[in-house]
Amino acid sequence: MVKLIGLTLVGLVLALYKNHRASYQSRLNAYREVTPVELPNCNLVKGVETGAEDLEILPNGLAFLSTGLKYPGIKSFDPNKPGKILLMDLNEKDPEVSELEITGDTLDISSFNPHGISTFTDKDNAVYLLVVNHPDSLSTVEVFKFQEKERSLLHQKTITYELLPRYVYIAELLAHKIHVYEKLANWTLTPLKVLNFDTLVDNISVDPVTGDLWVGCHPNGMRIFFYDSENPPGSEVLRIQNILSEEPKVTVVYAENGTVLQGSTVASVYKGKLLIGTVFHRALYCDL
Repeated sequence: MVKLIGLTLVGLVLALYKNHRASYQSRLNAYREVTPVELPNCNLVKGVETGAEDLEILPNGLAFLSTGLKYPGIKSFDPNKPGKILLMDLNEKDPEVSELEITGDTLDISSFNPHGISTFTDKDNAVYLLVVNHPDSLSTVEVFKFQEKERSLLHQKTITYELLPRYVYIAELLAHKIHVYEKLANWTLTPLKVLNFDTLVDNISVDPVTGDLWVGCHPNGMRIFFYDSENPPGSEVLRIQNILSEEPKVTVVYAENGTVLQGSTVASVYKGKLLIGTVFHRALYCDL
């Protein structure tokens, strides 16, 4: 009887493990293969070798890219160097990136580990960057003032809140969903809708001209966490038009199996150009 109970418990544990593993693999799209969708005149961005996990493009064509993210379970091609914020001028014919010097004595540069980026322009047209930072496995939000003439970032302070626009879009990565909320005058959020996808949706950029959402996605997320150079993670970019309508239009604008670009996280547009960033790999600049 004891042996029977023991075998039953072993069977239950194995069943639970199998179900949990199947659920985990499903959430990470472990076995999905990418159907290529190509764009004209795509070029890898010179100077981006350790990812461009998030990026923001200003209306004047200046783009900020975060690079060098180090996160538990995620591949890093240069784990011993701190992260950086790069600048790219999309008005140039063949734009390249340059590193922005960080000034001020209130930030430990050696542990700078930038993740997400948002920009804010005040009434005097001063540009501020809000950067999610993970120093020593912690999470903070750092505020920088962009010094355009000096091509540098002046660190202002560390904050624990974020400014919200009228509509708030939240990507639920492992659930393959984007949630849409409306911010009311009293700063409460009202849920409007949820969109489901067959890919892992990551960073969301909103086109300031059209209101379209551009989303960097992981078509096979398991390959991000279990990196294999012989079977690398693919890249995918979605464009979502009329997201507030009853039938938003979702288009796969770019898709690739990892031979060119590995692990896309973000995409943004400027004057018919698409800039795509990744967790730890390269950045790609394409015509639309």
